[in-house]
Amino acid sequence: MIYLDNSATTALDEAVLEEMLPWLRSEYGNASSIYAMGRTARVAVERARSEIAALMNAHPAEITFTSGGTESNNSILTSACRESGLVDRVVVGSIEHHAVLAPAEELARQGFAHAILPVDAHGRYSPEEARRYDDPRTLLSVMHANNETGVIQAIEEIRAAAPSALLHTDAVQTFGKISVDAQQLGIDFATISAHKIHGPKGIGAMFIRKGIDYKAHQVGGGQERNRRAGTEPVALIVGFAAAARRSVECMQERAAHMRQLIEHARQSISTTIPNVRVNTPEAHSLPHILNISFPDAAQLDGESILQLMDIRGIAVSNGSACVSGSLQPSHVLSAMGRSAAESRAAVRLSASWTTTRTDIDTAVDALATIMRDLRG
Repeated sequence: MIYLDNSATTALDEAVLEEMLPWLRSEYGNASSIYAMGRTARVAVERARSEIAALMNAHPAEITFTSGGTESNNSILTSACRESGLVDRVVVGSIEHHAVLAPAEELARQGFAHAILPVDAHGRYSPEEARRYDDPRTLLSVMHANNETGVIQAIEEIRAAAPSALLHTDAVQTFGKISVDAQQLGIDFATISAHKIHGPKGIGAMFIRKGIDYKAHQVGGGQERNRRAGTEPVALIVGFAAAARRSVECMQERAAHMRQLIEHARQSISTTIPNVRVNTPEAHSLPHILNISFPDAAQLDGESILQLMDIRGIAVSNGSACVSGSLQPSHVLSAMGRSAAESRAAVRLSASWTTTRTDIDTAVDALATIMRDLRG
């Protein structure tokens, strides 16, 4: 299998697994227990918290561990509106992950004011548009980079345009791949996850700026400074910190490798597949994502493209894994002005630091053959 769906998830780094194993075998104490095994586990959790905080220029007290990106996004939006009562309006971007869009829609059904921030044809938010929502009773949720197209958003400019609003950014796709500096970005909340950076699944974190009166969305225990009830999964937390450390230490090298592969894929696709649209811009985009679509998609079966690639042993996708198989057009490409047919037939290739040039060449050759066959 040639795996080119690293935006959906990544392989667990063997070195990360090695750091996790002791906490799965012998050091299995509950971090809330006061005896020696529990204290040892607590030290590991707090060490990991401090390490992750340092990597995003935050204070350890600003990091709360969760089960992943979806829980973090849901918790931040729901708590800001309902539990904490910080805001009475939620403004979310039109190309956000469904883990942001769905809770925002649910809050709207509960009576909270709700608005959508549009994007241009390149998938970028306008700071000037965000300026309309500069209000201290508004939560503005804008992702750091899009998971389908890889477009990096101008978070700092959006912060400058709306300095009074509470600002949340979903940084699941960026943490460990590009700099995520909480102070430089000027954010109040952020969401990060481990399994996008060769860490374990089932662990993520929320950044909550110090001074914000955040009340727990999930209750039943006093863990995580009363911000997220539930026994801390020590092995997963240790693995998260290990993956984050290795990703940041090797960030420049890995990014250069992935960008070179993606640019090679971009050029190869443009020369071997006619009538193709590249939805990922060359500038201000993540190094590992390339999204393409086909203007003649009305004649194509989008699902067949992915299935035929799979038959050839190549894993690609057409968007978020959370909605794969739904046969719905990509809401991201639709927001960018693409037709429903084109949005349904898009293909996303996402590389990792283990991807090779041969993997890319094989995938492009297979896609070129498939498109020739489907187009008759």
